[in-house]
Amino acid sequence: MAPPRALREQNRAAVSALREQDRAAVSALREQDRAAVSALLIDIDGTLIDSNEAHARAWADILQAHGWPEITWQQVQPLIGMGGDKLLPQLTGVAAESSRGKQLSKERNEHFLAAYAPSIRAFPRVRELLEAVRERGIKRVVATSAGDAELSTLLEIAGVGDLLTEETNKDDAQGKSKPDPNIIIAALEKANARPEEAIMLGDTPYDVEAASKAGVATIAVRCGGWGDEKLAGAIAVFADPAELLERIRETPLGGD
Repeated sequence: MAPPRALREQNRAAVSALREQDRAAVSALREQDRAAVSALLIDIDGTLIDSNEAHARAWADILQAHGWPEITWQQVQPLIGMGGDKLLPQLTGVAAESSRGKQLSKERNEHFLAAYAPSIRAFPRVRELLEAVRERGIKRVVATSAGDAELSTLLEIAGVGDLLTEETNKDDAQGKSKPDPNIIIAALEKANARPEEAIMLGDTPYDVEAASKAGVATIAVRCGGWGDEKLAGAIAVFADPAELLERIRETPLGGD
């Protein structure tokens, strides 16, 4: 029988070997995940730029001016992340495709761009994050149902237009915004990627739900105002793009 000291040394060696095996397995899994991801589908509002409250205020301003004085921006904000096709009827009962609905949406868009967009800023290190994703050979595809004029402004604020591979817009949603999966499916097609090869980056439960319906996993950020409980369907949740950048190697986007 080996002496106690020798047994202790053997146990330490065995534990050390197991730990090395665990580290190697985790490293291999991360490399496998990184290699499998070919596209990052990106939400903009609340994810890359601090705009959710501005959208809510713009909607409230227009609705109050058109006969709904009781609607506050605080009531609107939990619905930001949906498109107007869902938000407007939920708040007012007015169908988005009706003549009145189209007029309200048009005024809201113009008001948002004139009154709120100039003061919106990107979250810290957004550009660095997309540069890191590009360096890893992963396509960057915007997945939003914003109209062309609004999308152009949002991308200018984010300062990442030149880092994108493809973009989706309102037309690609075909009248059904998040949490319907239309815009995610359109983004996958533009990226030429299968659902299992893509990751959604978003900030709302609507991003998570839409991506899930399309078979895409989501990395979420809290900077849009939602907490971990509401983002529970995401595979990972970070404070903001800066934290995701710092910890990118812990995610399927990571790697050497």
